[in-house]
Amino acid sequence: MMLARQKSCGIILFYFILVVALAAQTTETIAIKCGKLFDGKNERLLDNQTIIVQGNRITTVGTNVPIPANAKVIDLSKATVLPGLIDTHTHMYLHDGDYNDQLLKEQIAYRAIYASVNARQTLEAGFTTIRDLETEGAMYADVALRDAINNGVVPGPRMQASTRSLGITGGYSPYGFSPEVPMVYGAQIADGVEGVRLATREQIKYGADVIKIYIDHRRGRSLAGDSLTGFPTFTLEETKAIVEEATKVGIKVAAHAYTSVAAQTAINAGCTSIEHGLYLDEATFRLMAQKGCYWVPTMIAYLRGLENPNATPTARKMSEGTTQRHKATFQRALKIPGLKIAFGSDLTGAHGTNARELEVMVRYGMAALAALKSATAVAADLLGWQNQIGSIETNKLADIIAVSGNPLADITELQRVKFVMKDGKVVKNTF
Repeated sequence: MMLARQKSCGIILFYFILVVALAAQTTETIAIKCGKLFDGKNERLLDNQTIIVQGNRITTVGTNVPIPANAKVIDLSKATVLPGLIDTHTHMYLHDGDYNDQLLKEQIAYRAIYASVNARQTLEAGFTTIRDLETEGAMYADVALRDAINNGVVPGPRMQASTRSLGITGGYSPYGFSPEVPMVYGAQIADGVEGVRLATREQIKYGADVIKIYIDHRRGRSLAGDSLTGFPTFTLEETKAIVEEATKVGIKVAAHAYTSVAAQTAINAGCTSIEHGLYLDEATFRLMAQKGCYWVPTMIAYLRGLENPNATPTARKMSEGTTQRHKATFQRALKIPGLKIAFGSDLTGAHGTNARELEVMVRYGMAALAALKSATAVAADLLGWQNQIGSIETNKLADIIAVSGNPLADITELQRVKFVMKDGKVVKNTF
């Protein structure tokens, strides 16, 4: 009996060693030769660096790095190499076209097909990670997209999904329909402390990685005027209840806010980020810096309104006023010490053009280096994934991109990404 047991253990040990050996053989080693490297940590570009990738991890970065004999060499010695970019405010389930048609006429399955295309375009543009801030009526479909990407079913960035988002009765689109018409809303409607607790728990139950709330909205008013308007929605007590439920399971809360009054409610309740913040004043930015709350300005989303050839004169007037005030807000924010500004595009169409936001940030006065960090290290911190992504360092995930020129001299280089690696796998290489 003892002999049989020893023999059985020996067989198990043999197969264990064999499996480990085969796994080691199938883990590809890649050596990337970099002409210039922005590693996400240093304040300058580094020369003649080599990155060694094994599997989906970076194992070595530096100069004069020995290249393993079995390594596949990728020569980017004439390029600038950077960490994969991170967009902390996307909407994969929206596309160009009428919002109400997408919400009320298109099947969720149809929108999911669109979302998979949007995800691929975003990844190929160099954005290897996104925080998708609600499906706009497509229920929990972003969780399915996230999981399909993670399982290799479709190509796309790694995602944090926020599912449905939260709004109040009368505080989210669509507006203007007859009360007799049963209505589907772009957000989950919840009211009162117990109501928002239940809704938050439901979203977490069905896979939310982050909770998104509308702390203000236009509340059914017309779009006439020279700028978008936000009216307060959730109370401080309701917002605290949402944050409390999310915090129990380590989930952060992102707050859509245009106005300082609404933003301060979100900040004081413990929300992690303020999205858009079109008209925030200096006192609100100082409170954000004090509390460690991030700002995600999303300026390109509003500038796109000026580019719409079919915009009505009323809509164009509103877009012009909004973008002018937003620009002034951004320039005000740049003067606040310690304020954390994270990259977010808020694209609802033209997915894959996310890097235009970086161009706007620099044009409005942000240093190119700071803009780059907003889309790498700062964004990774906001997501809570700073130990995995956001810089090119040993033991981090191998999310690596490259461009031909120097993005610190010309930030628009990042609109022409030629090389993309995500999780150690080359997604795109047009060098």
